[in-house]
Amino acid sequence: MRISSNTIFANNVALMSQQQTQLAVTQQQIASGIQLTNAAIDPVAYTQALSVTQSTAINNQQTASGTAALNSVSLEENTLQGVTSLLQSVRTTVISAGNGSLNASDRATLATALNDQLQQLMGLANSTDSAGNYMFSGFQSQTAPFVATPAGVSYFGDNGQRTMQVGSGRQIAVNDSGADVFMRIKNGNGTFTTQAATANTGGGIISAGSVINPAALTGNGYNIIFSAVAGPMTYSVFNTTTGLPVTGQTGQPYVSGQAISFDGMQMSIQGAPASGDSFTVAPSTNQSVFTTISNLVTALKAPVAGASLTNSLNNGLTNIDNALNNVLNTQTSLGLRINEINALQSTGSSTGLQLQQTLSTLQDTNATLAISNLTLQQTILQAAQKSFVQVANLSMFTYM
Repeated sequence: MRISSNTIFANNVALMSQQQTQLAVTQQQIASGIQLTNAAIDPVAYTQALSVTQSTAINNQQTASGTAALNSVSLEENTLQGVTSLLQSVRTTVISAGNGSLNASDRATLATALNDQLQQLMGLANSTDSAGNYMFSGFQSQTAPFVATPAGVSYFGDNGQRTMQVGSGRQIAVNDSGADVFMRIKNGNGTFTTQAATANTGGGIISAGSVINPAALTGNGYNIIFSAVAGPMTYSVFNTTTGLPVTGQTGQPYVSGQAISFDGMQMSIQGAPASGDSFTVAPSTNQSVFTTISNLVTALKAPVAGASLTNSLNNGLTNIDNALNNVLNTQTSLGLRINEINALQSTGSSTGLQLQQTLSTLQDTNATLAISNLTLQQTILQAAQKSFVQVANLSMFTYM
């Protein structure tokens, strides 16, 4: 078979062009450090590298989201630490107010101090993050959650909890509703609350009480009324819901500090109530910490002290403790969230490192092998070029 000179030239040119292309690819692999410069080099590895790259992007996004979530949760936790310290200071002020040697002027000074602490608490409850979003407004991040109104401090946020994606299939709350933290706090002992009537003239002081038989609770309200019309002081308990006296609790002899038990509840009254004095027992309701402090301010400003003030201070201390426990429970929840985010961030960091190593294995250039290939390709190309020159000279015209 005869092979024309044109064919020889064309074949040699095509082969050298192919070798130059391979040489250029190898040079690019060495210069960029990336072996998979295009899908044709290794379609399977190229597809795997794309999948790993996408997984890396998702992991990086979740890591960034986790960092933002950690900042938000940590900021709220720091704010609530301030709230806890402030409520502990309020508690100390209230205990100081119970000193029997204080006069009206002293109590007025403490009332002013409590009012200042109330304003500080409002400031903390209306805290914002670095972006200017209110932390305790729920979803209403641009609305100040707590506003002082003629009726007291009102909440203008909602019950929402903002969440962020911090891991594969895991979203975590990055804020807490101010209603849950500052407003929905059960007063009294959490089941019922005790209170002395404002019109009392005697020296009776009632305890917060406790539940002794949950099954016997009725959820009704009661009045404990004292009488000494015809002899020693006695008391009777009336169910304010039915209007009827409680069985076995009519005309009972009063002994200071002795337990008074009925319908699954127990409390005691100390001191010397006057005839006609009464004490209420009612189911616990939600009472904001702002209302609790405001009530204490009002009690300290009252001109008359004695048992009335002591009852108000005791009631206020119980409710301050309830508020403290509620804030501490929220802090515990935040601490658990912080721990979970840190754990997910650690896992994400490990996952990111593994993905980088996998991607490097798939696409990074093996420098030693690439340089060896480059040397070999250069040698082959040079040999092809030399042989082409020699073949090009093999023409009969050369010998004519």
